[in-house]
Parts: sequence; C-alpha cells; structure tokens
Amino acid sequence: MKNRRIARIAAAAFLAGISISGKRVQERSIARFIATVTGGLLLLPSMVSAQDLEPRTYTNIPVGQNFLGAGYIYSKGDLNPSASAPFTDAKLTADGPAVAYVRSLDLAGKAGKLDLSWARLCFDGSATATSGEKVEGDRCGTADPAVRLSYLFYGAPALTMQEFRQQPARRVIGASLAVRAPWGDYNNDNLINSGTNRWSVKPEIGISNVYGNWSVESSLAVSLYTDNDRFAGHRKLEQDPLYQVQAHLIYALPGQRWISLNGNYFWGGESQVNGKSSNDRQRNSRLGITYSTPLTASQSVKFYASRGVVTRVGNDFDTFGVVWQYRWADE
Repeated sequence: MKNRRIARIAAAAFLAGISISGKRVQERSIARFIATVTGGLLLLPSMVSAQDLEPRTYTNIPVGQNFLGAGYIYSKGDLNPSASAPFTDAKLTADGPAVAYVRSLDLAGKAGKLDLSWARLCFDGSATATSGEKVEGDRCGTADPAVRLSYLFYGAPALTMQEFRQQPARRVIGASLAVRAPWGDYNNDNLINSGTNRWSVKPEIGISNVYGNWSVESSLAVSLYTDNDRFAGHRKLEQDPLYQVQAHLIYALPGQRWISLNGNYFWGGESQVNGKSSNDRQRNSRLGITYSTPLTASQSVKFYASRGVVTRVGNDFDTFGVVWQYRWADE
C-alpha cells in the first residue's frame, strides 16, 4: 500500500513537471515569436523629420508591450535641418545620441502605439550665407522632441501575447498623428540650429500586407508647420505643407532577423520669409536599407542607412544609424 502511494505521488510529480516544462517551453516559444514581430521596432528621429524612412510603422504587436531604445545618428552632406536656412552650399556633419520609447495600447478594442523620441545633435562644417559670406563653426544642442499616436483600425485587434500568436495579421490599415514641439535649442542669431522654434504636425495613413516571409508597407503623409517669428533674426518664416509617400519591402530572415529596403518621395514645402518666396519647393527622394537582429528574447539591435537620390533642395546627404532596443511586458 505504501509503495503504491509513493508511486502515485511520483507519477503526479512527473506529470506536473511535464506540465510546468511544457508551459515554460510555450512561454519561450511565444517570447521568440514576439521578438520576431517586434525586433527593431524603434526608429530614432532623423536630422530632418519629413525625410524619415520608417519600416514596420503599421505592424501589429500585442498590447501591454514596452520598448526602450537608445542609439546614435550620423549624417553628412548638404544637410539643412531647418527649412530655408539662409545659406547655400552646405557641407555639414551632424551626429549625436538619441532615445525613444514605445508602448503598445488597446484603443477601443483595436491595436495602437504611443511613441516618444528625443535627440541631441552636434553640427560641424561650413556653409555660404545668402550675403556671400563663408560661415564655419560647430555647435551642439537638443532637437525638438516628438510624440506619435498610431491607431490600427483594420486587421489589428488588440490582443494579448498568447492570443497574438494564434491570430497573425495579414493586412493592417492604420493612421497616425505625429507632433514635434518647439522645445529644442534655438538661437535666432545662428544660421544652424538643432531646434526649429515652431510646431509641426504630421498626419499619416498606412497599410501593411504580409505574404509569407515578405511584407510590403506603404504610407501617405503630410507635414504641417506653424510660423517661426524669430527666424534668422526677427524675420517671419512660413512654410507650405510638405507631402510624403514612402514604401518598404521587408523580408523575415531565419533567427528572428529581418531586412528592409526603403524608399520615399516628398514634394511641396515651399517657404516664405517675410512674405517673399524662397523658391525652395521640394521634389526629393531617398532610398535606404534597414537590418535588425535579436541579441536576446527581449533585446535587439538595428542598423540603418539612407541616401538622397533625387535632390532638388537640401536632400544631398547620407545618414547612418544604430539602435539598441529593450522590450518588456506588463505583468
């Protein structure tokens, strides 16, 4: 009798061990799957916000996920961080650290995201002022912080981690609203500033389609600007809306890695200084590449680069960046 009781206890313990082990395996499997979907989600702000290339903006992720990222940005060339700055023939280098945070949300039963980003930039180089004077120098300052709210209203219900794996998204349509606040460093006596001394708002609509290991994303956006009344002294800078279309071809590689080819085209955005046109209407395009690889189930690193390929105004520069990302879920 005693031996039978011992045998039953041993069998129960063995089965419990299988159950616990199976649960842990399932949790690890889900974690790896989530890492595949969310790896490299964060993108640090670019030197010129309207020229961002942002793959996976409209990818659905489980609710209650948090992402913290830190990285480094480097740009070099005919860089114009502030529209219609009174110089030409710019040969600038800009670089600096940046941080970002993303949280996935449940918005009335649909998936959503809240993004926050901030950077500190250092500029070095030379330019020719409109007066003909050669200007050289270097300075550092904080860029305008940005916040973005995304709402995926089609094909992306708000799901937990466990539910998410059972309902993979095939087509997602969403919209976002990004706002940049004029809280960066700005001095109206300087030709080059890391801040812009004006608000900008960028509504966007986008779509993402999954075909096996391939994903195709596209979006259409417009950037709207308030006036800068302290431009290059005490002149008034106005800027027309700047329109942008971008597309991304993404391939999921083995080992939770992915790579993306990115492109955009943006037009409009002509500015006026004290009511006089600056003749700087943009018709520019950029191409880029992004690669993301996991470090652990909760960490990943992403590398990206882009180049101006159609450069009418202020787009003839190269950008490189690296981002480390850490993910954690709500308890």
